[in-house]
Amino acid sequence: MGLGIDDPVWVPTVFTKNRDRLLTTEMSRKFLAAILAHREVSPLLSDEHFSVDGTLVKAWASMKSFQAKGEDAPPDDDSGPGDPTSTRTAGAPDQPQPETASMTRPARRDRNAEVDFRGEKRSNATHASTTDPEAKLYKKSPGTGAMLCFIDNTLMENRSGPIVQTDLTQADSQAERRAALDMIHQHSPGSTRRLTLGADKGYDSADFMADLRRACVTPHVAQEASHSAIDGRTTRHQGCALSQRRRKKIEEPFGWAKTVGRMAQTVYRGVERVRARFTLTMTACNLARLPRLLAA
Repeated sequence: MGLGIDDPVWVPTVFTKNRDRLLTTEMSRKFLAAILAHREVSPLLSDEHFSVDGTLVKAWASMKSFQAKGEDAPPDDDSGPGDPTSTRTAGAPDQPQPETASMTRPARRDRNAEVDFRGEKRSNATHASTTDPEAKLYKKSPGTGAMLCFIDNTLMENRSGPIVQTDLTQADSQAERRAALDMIHQHSPGSTRRLTLGADKGYDSADFMADLRRACVTPHVAQEASHSAIDGRTTRHQGCALSQRRRKKIEEPFGWAKTVGRMAQTVYRGVERVRARFTLTMTACNLARLPRLLAA
């Protein structure tokens, strides 16, 4: 922090406010945009060819907190003798009540009580996490376990591979496609140039293809085995094959974020804070890769 051992420390309230101001999506995106706009970085970037993808990030909430809507919050710890709601000793004189009564604490049980979910049907329609209500129960693919999570989305520039836009959404089957459109519009608002967007099979949807073409974007999306919305008008061009090879590079920032950036499970709660944290992590990933890009 640049403080000497005898230097006065700033007021904790000021530090807390500055920290909360930093953990906003707007501030995080300013950091990302400033790096991309640097005079040595901007010449490395293409403004036509991009890739998009999403990955799951585990929420800071346990499955035990995923309870039927309307139920009480799960216990956090035991009530001790110092608890304000504990039973008063018999015969002890009544203490004078302050003018403003202190906040009462509910009676609590064992914080790690045994819970059996076998045979219980739970869904986002009927249940919600009492720890982080914005986290949703979701699984990426059939055969995998569901977990409380969010979806991290990134837009990558294909020439050099930096992340140029990020977004974080609640987990559902349409979230990645909506986020892809939002990131394209944020990065190139009102663009009349023909852009290209590479993506995996999860984005192969007729509605998504139509939305991209209305936004003047050519979809270089991997084809589903059957009932694909991509036909030979797109796949016959060499650029589509190049985009499909290049888009796989987007997995590298995800791997960096989950290992080095510690985003495999977030330590924040709520979409806004987790989104800001993810954007800062992708900004750090770009910074870590810049020396190698600039030296090339």
